[in-house]
Amino acid sequence: MRSGVVVDTNVLVVANLKNDQAGPDCVLACVDALEKAKKKRVVCIDSGLRFFSEYFRHANRSGEPGLGDAFVKWLWERQAHPRHCEKVDITPKTGDTEDFEEFPDDPELNRFDRTDRKFVAVALRSRHQPTILNATDTDWWHFNAVLEKHKISVRFLCPELMKGSS
Repeated sequence: MRSGVVVDTNVLVVANLKNDQAGPDCVLACVDALEKAKKKRVVCIDSGLRFFSEYFRHANRSGEPGLGDAFVKWLWERQAHPRHCEKVDITPKTGDTEDFEEFPDDPELNRFDRTDRKFVAVALRSRHQPTILNATDTDWWHFNAVLEKHKISVRFLCPELMKGSS
């Protein structure tokens, strides 16, 4: 079985050259990770289209002009193909569309970015045990030890941006 990956939106933004923090090495790492995801991984998304809703706010579904856009178009066209994509059911908590039953009930994660909880919920619920790809979001860095405790693996594509972040 192919290993899985969850792609945080910031990876697409960097691949589209729309993040001033990201230098050339960061951009190349994001582009490379997206290409490997297409060729060698199963991309895990939520079945309720929350990922796509966020992706489409930051990437063009036509696939142009950037490489993040191209990835979103590729994923949109292959979302029904289990070889490329796993759609995962996640359950919003009553009255809160940004928190999920699958998200760890851990006080150390109370301040974790609410808009990123869907990525964690999908990673925990997926049968592919995906790694979450992150480029520029330091929230993942701040909570990495706690996430690891809950069996969440995050790959930092631009570790130079995490240094000095406490």
